[in-house]
Amino acid sequence: MALRNVVTEGDEVLRKHCREVAEVTDRIRMTMEDMLETMRAHSGVGIAAPQVGVLRRMFVAEPEPGRVYYMINPVILEQSGSQLDDEGCLSVPGFVGTVERPDHIKIEALDLEGKKQTYEFYDFDARVMCHEYDHLDGILYIDKATDIRDASELAEEEEEE
Repeated sequence: MALRNVVTEGDEVLRKHCREVAEVTDRIRMTMEDMLETMRAHSGVGIAAPQVGVLRRMFVAEPEPGRVYYMINPVILEQSGSQLDDEGCLSVPGFVGTVERPDHIKIEALDLEGKKQTYEFYDFDARVMCHEYDHLDGILYIDKATDIRDASELAEEEEEE
């Protein structure tokens, strides 16, 4: 495994629509493992392929330590409800913003073996999956966010609570 460079806002690769993965190969698996290592090195909970400069429809998410999801060619089948919370992004470092997301989603994707899996996510997990899914269509959370602010302000707010 290897750390990859994280692409940041302003790089046009983040605004492109990703292509489907034709076949889950060893190279795809290696890229996904590199993405996981890179995400963890930057203390993220998810990372999508375009964030490491790869224009393929795939992302890795780890909404809590040790619970990793590899999503290749994901499709959101259902979504319902609504939740409003703060988000940040490895590709928009130093900022957070409030984003409305569904509080329940059903998503279908290939796993690392190329087998189709269906998952249901709620609350924070649903938020993470939707955030990463947006990256595959060239959408950043700042496109949907209100109240975008310096992340240090959020840290100060949390300390005061």
